[in-house]
Amino acid sequence: MLDYLPFAGLALLLGFKHSYDADHIIAVANFLRKANTLKSAVKVSASWALGHMITAAIVTTILYVFRESLLDAFLANFEKVVGVMLIALGLFSLKDLLKPHGVHSHPHKHDSKQHIHAHSHDQPDHLGHIHKHMFGIGIIHGLASNDELLILLTASLGLATLAGILFGVAVFSLGVVLGMVAFALIFSYPLLKARSDAIYKAVTVITGVISVAYGTAMLAEIV
Repeated sequence: MLDYLPFAGLALLLGFKHSYDADHIIAVANFLRKANTLKSAVKVSASWALGHMITAAIVTTILYVFRESLLDAFLANFEKVVGVMLIALGLFSLKDLLKPHGVHSHPHKHDSKQHIHAHSHDQPDHLGHIHKHMFGIGIIHGLASNDELLILLTASLGLATLAGILFGVAVFSLGVVLGMVAFALIFSYPLLKARSDAIYKAVTVITGVISVAYGTAMLAEIV
């Protein structure tokens, strides 16, 4: 069992690093900007990580079984799928600028006295319906982003069993979850504290434009 400890440590670090790949951060940020609770932000990130974990296990198994072939070169073509997905996510984010979001102030009457209350039009659980979308995005990322998985596979060949390799993928996935949850908290907390329409719109423009630009760069094989 002690032989697995260095391998598990490597898997955890690779997973944490992998979660911060630019295409991952950009895609998740397009949804995190809409979170109005830290709980929702964590759930969105976890949904993405779950989808990523499933395909990471499948990809690793395939790479192990067909390790003598050029299957990894075939899987690299999925990078173009991620590029198209990022462009679509960016455009959808920019489209949100046409809809009312964020904090708005409205007058209300209480006991014949008028008061101004700032509140959000979004419900606390409004991100619940997009968890399945994040799950699907995670699946696509799991197919396309396999550099760290290839490193993990190479390091695990000495274990000589598929079960041992899948153990590594499980620890790798834990690292991905921890990394993405940390990003969700760091990204969402300032937005939740500010509760500002101007900041929300600025973040929407930034995430949307970066998403479209990075997706285009991926298609052009610049990155």
